[in-house]
Amino acid sequence: MIGNVYDEKAEKLFPAPSPPPTVLCPQRWPGCTLESLAAMRHVLIDNHARYHIFHNDLKFHNHVAHRALAIYALGGSGPVIETLYKQDIKLQRAAFASPHPITTQNFVDHLGDENYYQAYTTFFAKAIQEKGASATLDEFIFSEKYNFQPGREAESQPEMLSRFIDGVLHPLIQCGHGLEFGLEGMLVEGLSLTAMHDVFIPSFLPPSLFVAQPSDSIGAMVNNFASLVLDSQSSAMPLKAPSGQDTHAFSILARVLKDPSFTSKAPFNLNRQYAETLVAHGYKICEHVQKWTVDLSKPGEIERKMEECIWTSSVIYALGGWRNGFTADFFLMHMVTSSIFLPSLIAYLSPRAQVLLLRAYLSSVIAWFLARGRPSLNFKSFFESTPTVPNPPNNPAVPQVEGIAAQDAQIPNAFLPLIQSSIIHPDNHHAKIQRTFAHFSTIYGSRPKGYFAGTELDGAEELDGSLFVRAAVLTADYMGWVREGEEARVWSMKGFFA
Repeated sequence: MIGNVYDEKAEKLFPAPSPPPTVLCPQRWPGCTLESLAAMRHVLIDNHARYHIFHNDLKFHNHVAHRALAIYALGGSGPVIETLYKQDIKLQRAAFASPHPITTQNFVDHLGDENYYQAYTTFFAKAIQEKGASATLDEFIFSEKYNFQPGREAESQPEMLSRFIDGVLHPLIQCGHGLEFGLEGMLVEGLSLTAMHDVFIPSFLPPSLFVAQPSDSIGAMVNNFASLVLDSQSSAMPLKAPSGQDTHAFSILARVLKDPSFTSKAPFNLNRQYAETLVAHGYKICEHVQKWTVDLSKPGEIERKMEECIWTSSVIYALGGWRNGFTADFFLMHMVTSSIFLPSLIAYLSPRAQVLLLRAYLSSVIAWFLARGRPSLNFKSFFESTPTVPNPPNNPAVPQVEGIAAQDAQIPNAFLPLIQSSIIHPDNHHAKIQRTFAHFSTIYGSRPKGYFAGTELDGAEELDGSLFVRAAVLTADYMGWVREGEEARVWSMKGFFA
């Protein structure tokens, strides 16, 4: 194992992972061992102690922990985790001390300043120890106080929820890892990362969203999700079918596709594309998303609306990339890999914060959809033309099994070769998106054709639960079956502007 550089405080922040907080969260694949646990914990602890959350001055994110946790959750071995960590740290920037501590008095003053990352981690670690995960999230991400404060100029408002969905949703992703795996250190890092990000357009998420209601409290949590690892809440709620009586996220997507006020031109600077989109269209995006209905008086509403967000993210990546062939877009890929953490986040939030999270999330997804060129979505072509079974190169023949078709005997479970190959792919996002598609295939894969009939999105009635395996196969083919002998390829940055 890599030489230990353990910090005692860091070690306490990264214990052995707990079970996922709800049945809707990803479950661990078989293969976890004491060796893989030790390797994964070392990566998280060592990374926390030695490296900054940004690996350069452009605020490109440190993904070390994400890959280690994905491989661990997929049953990858200790040596694989260690080897890939050695590769990943070549990019990283050393951690450094902040100029001075962060307190409640100066909290807002240093938002967006990466020099204070370590100070914010100390601040949030103390907050979580004192308040718990749910209350800390509720206060510092979703409260009116930490989004809009009376007397402050618009440009100096904290707007923590806007920061939470910035950076291609990486603050949300980092926090989501903490809640899914029961790792306080990941949540600390995610909250601190939130504080490092910027607000590109004042009030993109308007102040009216944050006005507290009398019933808003952590104690009144009625989300009816299963066991909360960090806060010891419990219960469960089954998934429900769409009611057909409200405005679906697909209908919002349809209106965005048809809105003539949205123009699609290639960005001058990829690092500014999200900011440029918000400046040009942020208020119009917010106007559309505000018409998405979320009615907490309906049983199962949060689970239903969360599912709408999940399908929307996967649709814009998979069908948005389909043009008589598939293009795996780097930025739309993040819409998928972030959506896997919605169940874990939702489980820890008050009903009010749940609604805020989903509205903010859908707003960011729509913004990125526009930023990448607002690609058309051809459901019929996609489902007529894409495979549901992978065909990896150099796949050894298997003996004939009586009564079973050769293709079914060759690959009896489509996701096994996809996951096996993704674990050792050199790209650090590949295993993450395949884990996401495997999970959503597990919980939504039986959704039948016609399930989404009745929305405003043209062709959505063709959609069924095979979307996830189709998208996984297309992704593997695009990125290259490296384990099976192909050259590694990279995500597309071109967008869909033609």
